Amino acid sequence: MKATPVTIKDIARSLNISISTVSRALRGMPEIHPDTRSAVMRLAEELDYQPNQLAKSLLKSRTRTIGVIVPNLSYHFFAAVLNSIEDAAMRAGYSVLVGQTQESYLREKTTLENLLRSQVEGIIMSLSRDTDHYEHVERLIRRNIPLVLFDRHAEGIDVSKVIVDNYQAAFGATEHLIEQGCSRIGFLAGPPHLLLSNQRIAGYRDALLRHQLPVSDRHIFHCDYTQESTVMQTLSITNLSEPLDGLVVISDRVAYPALYIMKQRGVRVPEDLAVVSFNNEPVSAFFSPGLSSVNQPINEIGLESVRLLLAQIEAPDGEVPRQTQVMPTQLIVRESSQRKGVIGS
Repeated sequence: MKATPVTIKDIARSLNISISTVSRALRGMPEIHPDTRSAVMRLAEELDYQPNQLAKSLLKSRTRTIGVIVPNLSYHFFAAVLNSIEDAAMRAGYSVLVGQTQESYLREKTTLENLLRSQVEGIIMSLSRDTDHYEHVERLIRRNIPLVLFDRHAEGIDVSKVIVDNYQAAFGATEHLIEQGCSRIGFLAGPPHLLLSNQRIAGYRDALLRHQLPVSDRHIFHCDYTQESTVMQTLSITNLSEPLDGLVVISDRVAYPALYIMKQRGVRVPEDLAVVSFNNEPVSAFFSPGLSSVNQPINEIGLESVRLLLAQIEAPDGEVPRQTQVMPTQLIVRESSQRKGVIGS
């Protein structure tokens, strides 16, 4: 059974004061003694009381609105997934409120709170780059608010998820470079705490081990997705005393400035360094050289996220079992990794 939302009456009973006193204290009314106000606020925080309780609102009426939180809509992947989510939600009779975290944990928390105050019936979210602890997500779970994480998620959080097999995708991308004759392969990765990045690093490492090639932490370079960080790490790659001949990159938007810097430093792609990336953004086909990239089923990710969320929202009573949907990927081979003259996918 779902937990009963905490009410003003519960706080008043616990503190042995009137409901009106609790209400005025929560609104910061000046006539309430500071000690009383502090006691009310402290207990409200402990009990996870929300002034505009989602559950309370839904007892009265349906908003038929869902919230979506993404790191940044300037990223093609998230913009495209959002389009799919909006289409699927609209077909089901729901509207969508969207928030961007701009890769900030604090902004992620604030955006989440704002969406809940807007009385959304559930949340679809991809975690920010800076999010490395998850109390705000666990609070949603405790309050039985429908939630689906997609793409960037975290281990140990018991929610429904829509993801790809990042380990296998990176294993395949690395093995492709090996098949193209590369033997000193590096990885331009994301932030060290980001699960998605670490899963791809694990796939990259195991592919090297499978083919008995050297595995070294010195060949793994972490960036924070900004151009400045990418440029610095790419310069470090080009300054290695023993040059790499293959490189796996965490995403296309990181690969673009990396390829530009390599060209400026006289590194020929793919002759000197074969490169493969992730996300298969549309411009990758028109880049020079065309960028080999792992394609993710963007439309299906959005559709499946909405399906899992609405299953929770529309469940008559009780909880819907948590589900993790692992979507397939496909490596699209273009010129940046093609050292043997064989194009495939």
